[in-house]
Amino acid sequence: MTRFETVADSVLPALLVLYGVASFAHFAHNAEFLADYPNLPAWLTRTQVYAVWFGITAIGVLGYCLLRARRRLPGLVVLAVYAAIGFDGLLHYTRAPFADHTGTMHLTIWSEVVAAALVLAAVLWLLVGQSGAAERTKAGSL
Repeated sequence: MTRFETVADSVLPALLVLYGVASFAHFAHNAEFLADYPNLPAWLTRTQVYAVWFGITAIGVLGYCLLRARRRLPGLVVLAVYAAIGFDGLLHYTRAPFADHTGTMHLTIWSEVVAAALVLAAVLWLLVGQSGAAERTKAGSL
């Protein structure tokens, strides 16, 4: 494991917490101010928004548990999916122009996106290191 992989490995839990908090802030703001978000479906409820956040967070928890259980590759793949889901907040801008959102909406959306990007970068770095380590092991056994 390279020095950067060691750093990415040690920072990953903090990044996951940061992303979880940012994601919750975004979803909580969505849930509590649902009527203020432009062009969201009328059928969407506060409870549904929280339920979706819980489901998404469960994916992240599963990935981290797999990682901790030494199921490194599956754990990293699941965490990559979890982080990629964090970009879904950008879909707000497909429903209404940037100017139609409030400052707090922008703050919660972009906080989640930036935190998700940091997690995804760390996970991808670890995945690349994982595949590189497998190649080095394979080459060493030849």
